Amino acid sequence: MYVKRSLSAALAASLAVTASAAPLESSLRPQLRPVSPPAATASEPETVVRTSLARSLRPQARPDRLATAAPEPEALTVAASNPAFNQWVQRFRSRARSAGISGATFDRAFRGVSYNSDVVSKDRNQAEFKRQIWDYLDSAASPERVDLGRKALRNHNRALSRIEKAYGVEKEVITAVWGLESRYGSRTGDIPVIEALATLAFDGRRGAFFEKQLIAALKILQSGDVTPQNFKGSWAGAMGHTQFIPTSYEAYAVDFTGDGKRDIWSKNDPSDALASTAAYLKRFGWRKGMPWGVEVRVPNGARFGNTKRMPSDWASRGVVGIDGRPVRDYGAARILQPAGPQGASFMVFSNFDVIKRYNNADAYAIGVGHLADRIAGRPEIQASWPRGYEPVSFEERKEIQRRLKRKGYPLEKIDGIIGPNTRKSIIAYQRSIGTNADGHPSRTLLNQLRTR
Repeated sequence: MYVKRSLSAALAASLAVTASAAPLESSLRPQLRPVSPPAATASEPETVVRTSLARSLRPQARPDRLATAAPEPEALTVAASNPAFNQWVQRFRSRARSAGISGATFDRAFRGVSYNSDVVSKDRNQAEFKRQIWDYLDSAASPERVDLGRKALRNHNRALSRIEKAYGVEKEVITAVWGLESRYGSRTGDIPVIEALATLAFDGRRGAFFEKQLIAALKILQSGDVTPQNFKGSWAGAMGHTQFIPTSYEAYAVDFTGDGKRDIWSKNDPSDALASTAAYLKRFGWRKGMPWGVEVRVPNGARFGNTKRMPSDWASRGVVGIDGRPVRDYGAARILQPAGPQGASFMVFSNFDVIKRYNNADAYAIGVGHLADRIAGRPEIQASWPRGYEPVSFEERKEIQRRLKRKGYPLEKIDGIIGPNTRKSIIAYQRSIGTNADGHPSRTLLNQLRTR
């Protein structure tokens, strides 16, 4: 997946704006995760920061159950796969202790931890596959993802309705974030968080950032919210159903179920994770009833820059909804054309920027917003995109994958998602038949696969 700056301007240095979202094969978020939160402003209502239903958005202090469990060993034993990494762990131990991590917690967390070269490889190759906005949205709001989202909303409607009431964030929006981040809980990650973060902190490319996340992760273990065995996530340390990084978990995760733990990992009940996402969006200014954006028609040749106007003002300048009528005055908005004037145009409101706090990529914010709209029963984006090739349907993309797999190309999933693995296979096939290796899932490609 790509990782873009966002909820953290730090979890990633990845893609260009037109392709600034993740490949969706592992998680639909363009991997920008929550980073260290800015301080609350004086204008924010107290209920944004503290809520009686979820106790507090801040982590609760808990006794360190392990602090007196056993005397500290003189040296921590870790796997011997990388001596330099093991030495770094020993040096890091003192810094962790200075940050308030008990020796028992540290030693338990690092038992069996070793240098993970796969994590470093993924970190250094984030930007290898850049995607156009239309490719990203094809996956973000695919028919399958929409159907799964509607089913997830039905299955968890009671909890999501309570969360919407508590935080004022629409349940379709929360469900859409869930769908992009972990495919509704089916892809939360299986890499030990401590191992991933320690590897990246040791590697040093963004060492200070990942060391900060590692300290936060150790505090999470020390709080008792999760056990080391269940403390798993993505290669970059993002965790749970909606992929919080540790510092964002510390600041925004909530115990919505009231069981004394902020369990964003639970396989049986995602309520804490979904409520934590709502708490995050609320904290950064989500306004219920305001759309993230609406698709609009714009005058030919018009230029917009970053100007914000009320929709009625935009209407007087020829910018109207896709139905030809003025957009309601939900609030000041700007016009966004992510593929330029030849593609779709959107009037985006402040809620669009709130979504970008979760992942600072226009593609991601459009993906969440549009998926939420589709889950709610609203129509697909009406404008065409300047693809440069004749596109195929979702089912035809699956057919492309099936035919490639039959020809021996290494595709594990037939899911209609044209991510990096599928694109690699398309390029390899195109090269094998001597055509332009552009990697596009086009009708030309499909016809070639059918006839050769």
